[in-house]
Amino acid sequence: MAKIKKGDLVQVITGSKDQRGKQGKVLEILSDRNRVVVEGVNYVTKHTRVGQTQRGTKTGGLETVEAPIHISNVALVDPSTKKPTKVGHRVEEKTKDGVKRTVRVRFAKKSGKDL
Repeated sequence: MAKIKKGDLVQVITGSKDQRGKQGKVLEILSDRNRVVVEGVNYVTKHTRVGQTQRGTKTGGLETVEAPIHISNVALVDPSTKKPTKVGHRVEEKTKDGVKRTVRVRFAKKSGKDL
């Protein structure tokens, strides 16, 4: 089971000084490369070729987009304390239409000082 999923609130725990400590929502998971794209973190300038659309408007030029960062450099944020925390899994039983199922559920462990 994945520790970080799309839509989670995470905090950058390592990296450059201007990126460290920033919090943002996970926009995309690149599981084959073990990387995540976090909203508002790790902006890069992307050069795109100038072209034209059907209407005749110009497209392209310089764009700033979020670049992926390694998944080990982010930590899940505990929703109650807004501090980075570790992720745990627990087994719960759920009933759906009278059928009992055993499922694993993610939860934020108690956050300490700072990770």
